[in-house]
Amino acid sequence: MNVLMISPGYPAEMQYFTRGLSEVGATVIGLGDQPGSGLPRVARTSVSQHLQVRSLADEAGVMRQVAAFATRTRIDRVECLWEPYMILAARLREMLGVPGPTVEQTLPFRDKEIMKDMLDAAGIRTPRHGRASSVGECREVAERVGFPLIVKPVAGAGSADTYRVDSARDLERVLPALRHVPQITVEEFIEGEDMTFDTVTVGGVVAHYNICRYWPRALESKTHEWLSPITYALRDVEAEHLAPGREMGFAVLDALGFETGYTHMEWYRTADGEAVFGEIGARPPGVRTVDLINFASDVDTYRGWAEGVVHAKWSQPVERKYNACWIVKRARGQGRIERIEGLGPLLQEYGDRVCSLDLLPIGAPRRNWKATLVSDGMIFLRHPDLDTLEAIAAEFSSRLQLYAA
Repeated sequence: MNVLMISPGYPAEMQYFTRGLSEVGATVIGLGDQPGSGLPRVARTSVSQHLQVRSLADEAGVMRQVAAFATRTRIDRVECLWEPYMILAARLREMLGVPGPTVEQTLPFRDKEIMKDMLDAAGIRTPRHGRASSVGECREVAERVGFPLIVKPVAGAGSADTYRVDSARDLERVLPALRHVPQITVEEFIEGEDMTFDTVTVGGVVAHYNICRYWPRALESKTHEWLSPITYALRDVEAEHLAPGREMGFAVLDALGFETGYTHMEWYRTADGEAVFGEIGARPPGVRTVDLINFASDVDTYRGWAEGVVHAKWSQPVERKYNACWIVKRARGQGRIERIEGLGPLLQEYGDRVCSLDLLPIGAPRRNWKATLVSDGMIFLRHPDLDTLEAIAAEFSSRLQLYAA
């Protein structure tokens, strides 16, 4: 099987999905706007050839180039796991006549208003919501939805350009920051825990799923630089208190007709245990959460996704051994990393619980914490007992510090 993989090396985790395709026997053809020699090593050694285009944003140009390429080399599948180019992938599938989501099937995963309208029709609890493409429309929807509310791009990903708005005055303050966004969704703010429901689905059947909990809520992590955000992949996904979100996750996939691939759904768990839908992408979770999922069960969902795409099956046994978490660290100060404090003693005490440690080295420039969720480094931990893991994570959050100058 010849698989055309859009952006095989970026974002960083894409190289491992590309390797997964190669490992399960696919011949991988990369498609991107950089030369093949510029791909990360894992991606570079996993593609048989690489088709360079001027810009992935130029859909017409990409389609012409792929059509010409397809006259010489058969393409059996087109895959894309990077949010901005999923519609492009769907258009290429339709042009080539290969299996996979069409444009119509992909749109609900990219347009948050179409998404929520479909789920409303299926009886799934979503926040009150509306679409706005002008300042006037935004004010009208806000009045109907009521404060507090969330405003964010209709076709966004992560927490980019996402704001909590508590009053009409707040709304007027936020609107200028959204001038570059063509359409926004205005929705009810839901008080509760931020949760996920992540799946690898094969032929419409969920082969593997995961539930994460964010600490603190995503918007708080985006707002306060001093925080060390944590995401927990939960071992006991069958717990009774998670049942409403778990059942909703399966219902969402059914309502949207998702067939094969990775999905990342976010939902809210309220204080009274209600599950409220947030949003879903036909892609894996970001910020190395795929690694977190893999650490929790000693599985390889990079390869599992690829096996589903190429062979329409999932063959890995799944034993949920651990709760796992990642902790994002943000350096104090500006400039270059000057020193790291607390790491040695923490590794002496908890080294057997560390799965991966990826901190910026001394001398490296600080990253812009508002532009990248990875910030200045990450620590991955796991433990069979959730309370114990939370206690260890608290130690790394408070005692491990990076300083920049």
